[in-house]
Amino acid sequence: MQATTCLELRIDGCAVSEAAFTQLSESQNTLGTSIETDYDTQAETHVAWFALSDEFCLEEQRARLAAGALLIGARPEQVKITLLGDDWETAWQKYWKAMPVGKTLWVRPSFCDAPTDHRIDIVLDPGMAFGTGTHPTTYLCLEAIERYCLQHKPKSVLDMGAGSGLLAIVAGKLGAVDIHAIDYDPISVEASRVNAKINHIELTSTLGDIPPTRTFELVIANILAGPLLGMAETLSKCVGDRLILSGLLESQVPLNIRTYEAEGLCHAQTHIMGDWACVEFTLA
Repeated sequence: MQATTCLELRIDGCAVSEAAFTQLSESQNTLGTSIETDYDTQAETHVAWFALSDEFCLEEQRARLAAGALLIGARPEQVKITLLGDDWETAWQKYWKAMPVGKTLWVRPSFCDAPTDHRIDIVLDPGMAFGTGTHPTTYLCLEAIERYCLQHKPKSVLDMGAGSGLLAIVAGKLGAVDIHAIDYDPISVEASRVNAKINHIELTSTLGDIPPTRTFELVIANILAGPLLGMAETLSKCVGDRLILSGLLESQVPLNIRTYEAEGLCHAQTHIMGDWACVEFTLA
């Protein structure tokens, strides 16, 4: 996100389905979404962030978000809309804790302790960039990257829509080299560089929204269904061996499989967590 302020929408997890919340967020051009879990009560909250609109005044934009929340079934008391200012950069710190992922990974913010066992330590401070590993799409991606890298040591990696750089960094921690992270947001580009340095990983972080014209052994894209469909032709041409797609609702999987298979890839496997899915492809 390029602005220093944004609107945050929060809806109780029990109020609406994940699919309905995602459709609302996408219809309002969300900057990103998350699912936050209270570690004491285990209560979940759907969260989305939106840039301030040039088309609507602040109160109009609040009203549009509130109306959308009610239309998908939430009650007024289950909805909270907040204007985040200078505290936006650190707002995520209230909810993110260290967590194990897969068989070997430990993902944590810098203010949490390192693992006490054999797990690989990944330190992340996303700042204003998205991607902490707590959302099911990111978690599924991390598991998919781990599965692949434990069998192969990728000689090249592309993380398209890299956000905080977490996925690219994890690939590096698992032995990958020649790592490239691309994002359309300058803040994400800088976050990837900073987090790579923290983790002693060499990667190239660049600004853009179009896949490059070269191949990579492992290609990762954790974005949303719409952009993934839109870049299917160019992204498929980047795949040297394996493609990992996430940011998909389970209901969006069949269309994405058909679209990428039409570009010459083969569906390898799909993993589901809640309403979300991660889909893997190989070369035909």
